[in-house]
Amino acid sequence: MLIRARDQAVNPDDTWLRSGEAGETISDVVFRQVRADIIAGVLAPGSKIKLEQAKERYSISVSSLREILSRLAAENLVKAEGQKGFEVSPASEQELLELADLRILLETHAMELSFATGDLEWEGRIVAARHKLEAAERALLSGDASRTIDWVHYDWQFHRSIVSACNSTTLMSNLSSVFDRFLRYHLLAKSFRGTAVADDHKLLFELALARDVQQTQRVIRQHVMSGVEHVLKETCF
Repeated sequence: MLIRARDQAVNPDDTWLRSGEAGETISDVVFRQVRADIIAGVLAPGSKIKLEQAKERYSISVSSLREILSRLAAENLVKAEGQKGFEVSPASEQELLELADLRILLETHAMELSFATGDLEWEGRIVAARHKLEAAERALLSGDASRTIDWVHYDWQFHRSIVSACNSTTLMSNLSSVFDRFLRYHLLAKSFRGTAVADDHKLLFELALARDVQQTQRVIRQHVMSGVEHVLKETCF
């Protein structure tokens, strides 16, 4: 089942990166747009970002675009090359493995904190996120590849809901950044992992509501590393 997200222009209002807030600037909107395009593979790994072309594509000044690309460089999504300009950070097996390790570390820690403090509202967020994710996965498994972007968005919502009671803004921010960079590799693989990933999410849902810390952490480790194996099988770096 092919994922077509990387072949489409990504609208930030329709992606897992939706975070618009009142009072945000044009630069904030464009930052999310460029970031989404990098993660979805619309801007391919290792490709040069030509400022004049990007200025037209994103309808923003070159000076503002430079600032945006510098912000993305801080997330290791873009490489600044001095006088040579900017390029999208290349993809590599080494980075994929490092991101997997970091995601496991952050997500399992956030789970432990969240399970200790989660209340009825927290449980409700998990149930709601699971419902949306399950619907998107059913559509994908039936062959409806048009639901890929929905699945990407709901996948993050589901994982975020489980750790959302950790009460650490810094931890959540870092996990979000690592999750997105890890996700970029899945979108480069251009395929959905099928019933295995859906089964993982079903089990995570059940274990999270049971607040079984050890078993949920075990499943997350397996879930992430299975994703790594899938990407390495489907992608040539």
